[in-house]
Amino acid sequence: MNQAILSGILWHLVGAASAACFYAPFKKVRHWSWETMWSVGGIASWIVLPWAVSAVLLPNFWGYYSSFSLSQLLPVFLFGAMWGVGNINYGLTMRYLGMSMGIGIAIGITLVVGTLMTPLLQGRFVELFSSAGGRLTLLGVLVALIGVAIVSRAGLLKERAMGITAEEFNLKKGLVLAVICGIFSAGMSFAMNAAKPMHDAAAALGIDPLYTALPSYVVIMGGGALVNLGFCFIRLATKSDLSVRKDFSVAKSMLISNVLLSVLGGTMWYLQFFFYAWGHARIPAEYDFISWMLHMSFYVLCGGLVGLVLKEWKNVGRRPVSVLCGGCAVIILAANIVGMGMMS
Repeated sequence: MNQAILSGILWHLVGAASAACFYAPFKKVRHWSWETMWSVGGIASWIVLPWAVSAVLLPNFWGYYSSFSLSQLLPVFLFGAMWGVGNINYGLTMRYLGMSMGIGIAIGITLVVGTLMTPLLQGRFVELFSSAGGRLTLLGVLVALIGVAIVSRAGLLKERAMGITAEEFNLKKGLVLAVICGIFSAGMSFAMNAAKPMHDAAAALGIDPLYTALPSYVVIMGGGALVNLGFCFIRLATKSDLSVRKDFSVAKSMLISNVLLSVLGGTMWYLQFFFYAWGHARIPAEYDFISWMLHMSFYVLCGGLVGLVLKEWKNVGRRPVSVLCGGCAVIILAANIVGMGMMS
């Protein structure tokens, strides 16, 4: 396999691993509401880090962004906001369907929509069927979707073995939210495509190809921050059982620990797309839409592997673990098929 393509696939794997692990620090936050924790981590991941990285990379920070018209920046920002809506609905999907079914439907939909909608809108979808490489790439997407379904099936078997059920199981409401989540979460993929003029402008400034996508995150994640932080701030201001003052009145040592853990979680969330940019830069331009498929399928793969390492599958029986391993193997096969397609 071409070394550049292989490195692109591996960087997507690194980014997905960070995505699969980012919530671990949040789990150790104590006596804080989810809204406060998510806001602190979000400010780090959606605002501070994108701005800080861009300030380091760009020779003229304000000059770079002011060089684009509103018509160029607005779609990038709105697609980021679209992703933000999907991100909020993700948690609600888990609430009404449970982890396995929720992840399977939401990730499956966003994988397909985020991967295939871009070439479809660009009028390149039919062209993919005219070449052996294009057909192999599309086959890889299908195999990845099957792998996600198998891993989700393993999760369902695990939940049944452990007697875990959704907090408020509601199939109809959960399916609607899963579809909304899947479609809107693909906004990140659309935003990256809309931000190509920003990537080109960064390249023209002499920025290394691995980093040219990073300045666009200021706008993309700004859209996501508006939705996510707006949602959290409104809840903190209107819900009687939530209080920022109460959250920040905990003991000083716990307050420092909670802030650091939330910032660490936010940093790991940002790193998934930092390395996504590295992987995206290594994928051939005609197949750049495949980055989203690699990221989402590897996210499911790494989530399963992290669960095994943390012994979350202990005492659930051999069948769920066997199905999980089978699903992970199928996702790895899908990555190889996509790699061969891009090489053809």
